[in-house]
Amino acid sequence: MISRRNIRVKVVQRLYVMELENGQLDIQKANRVLKQEFDKTFELFTYLIHWIFEIALYAEEDARYRASKNLPSYEDLHVNTKIAGNELLWKIKQIPSYELAISHFQPHLKTDRELLRKLYIQLTQTAEYQKYISEQQRTASDERSILEFIFEQIILPHPLFNSAVEDLFSNWDDDGEMLVQLVAAFLQKQKGFDLMDLLGTEKWDYARELFRTAIEKKDVALGWITPRLKNWDPDRIAQLDMIIMRLGVCELLFFETIPAKVTINEYIDIAKDYSTQQSGQFVNGILDSIHKELVSSGNLQKIDFKKKVS
Repeated sequence: MISRRNIRVKVVQRLYVMELENGQLDIQKANRVLKQEFDKTFELFTYLIHWIFEIALYAEEDARYRASKNLPSYEDLHVNTKIAGNELLWKIKQIPSYELAISHFQPHLKTDRELLRKLYIQLTQTAEYQKYISEQQRTASDERSILEFIFEQIILPHPLFNSAVEDLFSNWDDDGEMLVQLVAAFLQKQKGFDLMDLLGTEKWDYARELFRTAIEKKDVALGWITPRLKNWDPDRIAQLDMIIMRLGVCELLFFETIPAKVTINEYIDIAKDYSTQQSGQFVNGILDSIHKELVSSGNLQKIDFKKKVS
């Protein structure tokens, strides 16, 4: 579901906010704060799925509106509403976690009805839609394909939708690419998806322990990093880079199941994407140096932090 990279990014961001605010959180409060970040991701996922539903169901609203005209045309009285009965949509609607997510997050309160109308009209003018409604039979493949088309070719490329979602969700830039892939996977196969928990127990444990370790083992991590900063001007080292390196060192030392190469590469990429232009090279140099010393000294024997503190 949610990737480890996304988890790392959220932990980096929460630690950065804590540093800026000079805040000290106890572990329970820290976990609640982190959980709230993932709840935003769950809400955004629900919002994206909701838009597919709303565009499909708008066919019935459009049919009612056109039939209510004073002088409705033949076309007004014969609007094809096949899309509103899409069998995959109604299968999704029966998923308990979907209904729970809709009730909890209430995405309809954030839905621009005028934009919805525009997207529906755009859909009806496409060859793909005309082909879909012309078919008398319903097949699982066609039902899924038209929903994928709505999401990928109607919703996502529309500038007004992107503007709206950016205004509503501060995590769109961070989560958008991952959630687009998750929506595609969800339309393919719904089994295993819990819209109220896209993390799962294992990844939540990882997120919580990474956040906890970075807080409680800050001095340990800095003890490895600081000696390697002698040739760098401390005032020119981005605070975000220090946090990224702290997390990298914590993974190298305390997360025994994660290969060192994976850890280093992940935090290099995060530094490149979220910090300065030089940050990727800088983080690479420091973490690689620490890794080499651990290997050469025979000390790269990772300790499971959960076991160590229990």
